[in-house]
Amino acid sequence: MAPTLVSAAVGALLAAALLGGAFDRRTVAVVVAAALVPSLDAAASLVVPGATNALLHAVWAPLLVGAAVYWDASLRPASALRDRFGRRGVRVAWVALASLVVAGIGSALFAGEGAALLYPLEDARYVVRGRLVFSTQEGVVQTFLALGGDGSGVLPLRTAGGAVADPVASWINPDGRPGLDPAAGREFRFVDGGWQLVVAAAAAATLAVRFRRGGEATDAPEVPR
Repeated sequence: MAPTLVSAAVGALLAAALLGGAFDRRTVAVVVAAALVPSLDAAASLVVPGATNALLHAVWAPLLVGAAVYWDASLRPASALRDRFGRRGVRVAWVALASLVVAGIGSALFAGEGAALLYPLEDARYVVRGRLVFSTQEGVVQTFLALGGDGSGVLPLRTAGGAVADPVASWINPDGRPGLDPAAGREFRFVDGGWQLVVAAAAAATLAVRFRRGGEATDAPEVPR
């Protein structure tokens, strides 16, 4: 799984970019927490085989949450979110959902061991790896999508083993299989590469600037009519 710090950093960047006038310490904490929710499936792997990068990394939870927020905010005559938290509550909910998908699940797809997006319907763990280049001899070359049936899973993406057959190790569960071994060696990864350190530093700097400015609202004020 992708380092927790990287997921939190991407979530923080999304909070700074998307919260607008709802930006404050509490809402940033909500958005960053949403980015960390998928990593909790590592704890579930102590009981559920192959749960790491699968149970909370599948597409079903974001789809259900997104449908619930849309129904409440757009279809119901009286929105529970809007009545309790105002318009900012709806905005924070959408940004938190984006953080869960992009920072939580996306970090495993792009920077980790992959995510079992269709778990439990499919065991395959997908990764987004490749390059996009323009060659004077071959034209545009992309290797992100496995087109023409090259991928072994349902989706046109590369696969990195199966959730159950090739469990992902984590600090909580070093071998990824059910059962707790207190004597097992554990490593808590902060970053796995230079670019991840850059992302973490950029997130820290961005939040520092925003908070120093008092979380200035970027939304235009409403004009009374």
